[in-house]
This record gives sequence, structure tokens and C-alpha cells, in this order.
Amino acid sequence: MFRPMRRFKQQISEKECIEVLTQEPRGVLSFVGDDGYPCRMPMDHWYNKEDGKLYFHGTKEGYKVDSLKKCDKVSYCVYDQGYREEGDWPLHIRSVIVFGRMHFVEDPVQMEKICRTLCTKFSDDPSYPEKEWSRGKDRVLCLELDVEHMTGKMVKES
Repeated sequence: MFRPMRRFKQQISEKECIEVLTQEPRGVLSFVGDDGYPCRMPMDHWYNKEDGKLYFHGTKEGYKVDSLKKCDKVSYCVYDQGYREEGDWPLHIRSVIVFGRMHFVEDPVQMEKICRTLCTKFSDDPSYPEKEWSRGKDRVLCLELDVEHMTGKMVKES
């Protein structure tokens, strides 16, 4: 169903892919939009190592939600900050693309866990997750990306 990577020598391991998904806070979600046009949207995410799924949050209505109700197939791209080898000018960047199906999370307990976990990625203030949850819990929608295929590679920009 999914093509093998053409430039397989650049392919990184599943462990490295998970490292990128865990360390980086955001990526770009791609889905089918209106009239079959592709749409890409920057998103914050949480990769749960326990179940191997990606989680997102946002509002209960809008273009993304309408589109996902019509077609749940998505891809999500994340890349790291990269590094330079000593004496070299190009960046070496690891990128990961995940393919799968997006589901709406209905369970309030799971929604709270997702939202609180996402909040801790963006603030050192221990009271921040509670403030955000109590302020937005009635308006928030959580999404779960069930990973069907994941691939990553190391690219040398030049």
C-alpha cells in the first residue's frame, strides 16, 4: 500500500523517527480539503510512546474538522532543528512523515489527559495545564492519529 523509500540510504530507523516525534513540538498536518484540494495546517502534537499514536487538540468546528469528517486519511510531517558537522555549512535534518487515519476523541478523561500533556510541552508553569483545561474544556476537540505507516530520513541541505 505504501511505497518504499526511493533514497533508502537516507532512511532513518523507527527509533529515530520516534525520537523526532517525541522531541519536536509541532509539525504540519495534511488532509483532503474542499473539492479534493490538499490542505496543510501547522499543528502542535503529542506522540504517546505507550500506544504509538499522535494526539492533537483544537476547536470543535472549522475547516479542518469538516474536512476530517469527510475523509479521515491524513499525513503528518515533522522535522528536527538539524545540526552542522564541524567545518561544513549545510544542515543535516531528520524528517518524519506519518500516514494514518484521524479519529475524534470522545472520552472526556482521555481528552483531559491529551490537553494537559500538550500544555506541559509549552510552559514550565505547573499551574498552566489546569488553567487551560478549566478555561477551554467545553470548546476543545482532541484528535487521535492512528499510525498506519511511518517513514523518516536524514537529509543534507545543499
